[in-house]
Amino acid sequence: MLRKLLLLSVLLLTGFTAARASMILLPMDEAQSDHLKAYGITYWVLSADIPAWWLLNYRGGSFAFQHSRAFERECLTRGVKYEVVPDAAFNNLLSEIASPEANMDAMRLEKAPKIAVYTPEFNFREGTRVQPWDDAVTMVLTYAEIPYETVYDTDVLNDKLTQYDWLHLHHEDFTGQFGRFYKSFHNASWYREQVKYQESLAAENGFDKVSQLKLAVAKRTKEYVVGGGFMFAMCSATDSYDIALAAEGHDICAKYYDGDGVDPDLDSKLDFSKTFAFENFTLRRNPLEYEFSSIDHNPRRVGEDIDYFTLFDFSAKWDPVPTMLTQNHTKTVKGFMGQTTAFRNEHIKSDVLILGQNKPANEARYIHNKMGEGFFTFYAGHDPADYRHLVNDPETDLSLHPNSPGYRLILNNVLFPAAKKKKRKT
Repeated sequence: MLRKLLLLSVLLLTGFTAARASMILLPMDEAQSDHLKAYGITYWVLSADIPAWWLLNYRGGSFAFQHSRAFERECLTRGVKYEVVPDAAFNNLLSEIASPEANMDAMRLEKAPKIAVYTPEFNFREGTRVQPWDDAVTMVLTYAEIPYETVYDTDVLNDKLTQYDWLHLHHEDFTGQFGRFYKSFHNASWYREQVKYQESLAAENGFDKVSQLKLAVAKRTKEYVVGGGFMFAMCSATDSYDIALAAEGHDICAKYYDGDGVDPDLDSKLDFSKTFAFENFTLRRNPLEYEFSSIDHNPRRVGEDIDYFTLFDFSAKWDPVPTMLTQNHTKTVKGFMGQTTAFRNEHIKSDVLILGQNKPANEARYIHNKMGEGFFTFYAGHDPADYRHLVNDPETDLSLHPNSPGYRLILNNVLFPAAKKKKRKT
């Protein structure tokens, strides 16, 4: 609230009402100097309760909002290209977009969504990252200057998610197998500390096993989505989430992870009616294998030089949600690997919408669906700007990738809850 009042004060002091005869347009095509920070500018405007427009399929999904000198100065400060458009010209643009022949639409953005990132306190210790990997969403939110808060298991179980409009699931293993890192890293100090932390957290919340804690968190998160929340997940937080839901009531963790064996004949006991996106998958039975199930397309016969996925085209006027989520300055996005790199098409439920796929490889990279009153999006891979990001690799410097189309897909999801369909006069 204090941040919003300060912004409003700045706008008044800099003459917000002095230039109401024009709009600021943030072009999102190849002309934009910093696509990622343009989302942050738009979020900043919304945070002052000032509406904006998302012009779907117009110059890469451009943004527009009322002109003020403060907004101009902020664009210049953050290095975001903008254009000043007179009101009359902007109204003509809206009429052009509204034409039935144009596959475009104007979405009114009204409220800056309150964002939560599900990530453990274990990730940071005295301001220093102690887990040997980073998270694409927190990196791009920080780079774009979009504020977020962190939550974890105890917060979720205490229903704190109801305070947020949008939730990102950090690269979590919801099966309770600690990422299946045992074979390669069980002697590493970070791995031992992670296990100790997760086991203590489970005990604090009244669970005997980490897998039981993670299942409870997955189920409570599902309630959040069904009740109207927006959930976004990447990498192993996608398939491990659905595996945990499908395996409810059955032990899928080997002795390396919980001290006892697994239930026999597990595959026949999976309940796919409980999952978000995947069905008819089988579990990988070797507990030392760095893979959870057949959902992830592995091994892949796709070389790095040809590893791209294509975004689908949707009708902006009839399918505004998938259109928003696929806004970009290119339809072909460079692929990137992760513990979960790509989803096998045969395991995706028929009602789930595929937003981006590598058709020759018969795999999906970016999927979405409605769940109850809410929505979820699963995005495969770890870091859109680093093709093969390994454990202990340094954090990606997004100032070197300000126009990343892969990172734009994340930010499309961040602004998605702010949208309200424009009401037209008849």
